[in-house]
Amino acid sequence: MLPKPPPRVGQVGFLYVPPFRVQGVSVAGEQTAVQVPELDVCFDIGLCPRVALASPHIALSHGHMDHVAGLPYYFSQRMFQRMGPGTCICHPELARAIEHMMRSWVDLEQQHTKYRIVPLAPDEEFELKNNIHLRAVEVSHTVTTLGYAVIERRSKLKPEFLDLPQETLRDLKRRGESITYTLEIPLVAYTADTEFGPFLYRPEFADAKIVIAECTFFEPDHRDRARIGKHLHLEHIAQLLSAWKAEAVVIVHASRRTNLGASKDLLIEMVGAEQAQRVHFLMDLRANRERYERQLAEVQSLSAPS
Repeated sequence: MLPKPPPRVGQVGFLYVPPFRVQGVSVAGEQTAVQVPELDVCFDIGLCPRVALASPHIALSHGHMDHVAGLPYYFSQRMFQRMGPGTCICHPELARAIEHMMRSWVDLEQQHTKYRIVPLAPDEEFELKNNIHLRAVEVSHTVTTLGYAVIERRSKLKPEFLDLPQETLRDLKRRGESITYTLEIPLVAYTADTEFGPFLYRPEFADAKIVIAECTFFEPDHRDRARIGKHLHLEHIAQLLSAWKAEAVVIVHASRRTNLGASKDLLIEMVGAEQAQRVHFLMDLRANRERYERQLAEVQSLSAPS
């Protein structure tokens, strides 16, 4: 009898939530790396899928191996591919350990790889690109952990000045009058590995267009396992859906034992079919491929000559 071929592993999950792509690999205990290319960021870097190299920034949530093991390879490949040094944004408590890890690679490879480590404390921000900022949000896991929110800032005219002519507005600005205010728009939020808590109701999560949410446990009798490991359970996602305004909630960190079909059915029972339609599993490759094909068909039908 012929042996079976090895299983296909490391396939990249993909969702398109206009104008953003959410792509990567996330399997609990194995690897998590979730990239949003349009925002120049990849959340965590478990085993560095090739797509992650295009992101100049890694927003590292915590130091568990399945979230950080690909970081040295990411740094090395960025330089090898002549893409420039990569940047890792992390909790200040992790920065020293990452530096130690990278110094050990100098002895192993007998060469220096350029990289950048940026410590970011809870509620501090880092500018990813013009008017786009990454904000650290403290969450609660078994080790020090950050969630993140990518926030766009727009300058808007104050309501009391909306009907004034441009010449008057210019005069007010010349006199030093403040005529604008800054509007914050949460684009994408990443819960990271975390237990349920009030921090998940913060505006960064509640108002984001896309929430990338860890959910590791789904069965009703797995509530205690979620509590002990400080992970989210599907019941928590069901509760949060009533507060999160997100167009899409992308579930990551399910394990290989997770039955995605059964988990979707459980969610529908909890929140109803309409709410459940907002929830997508990053690693449900077939369903996401079919969804993308429908998106393509819609675009093609709109562009077809009448």
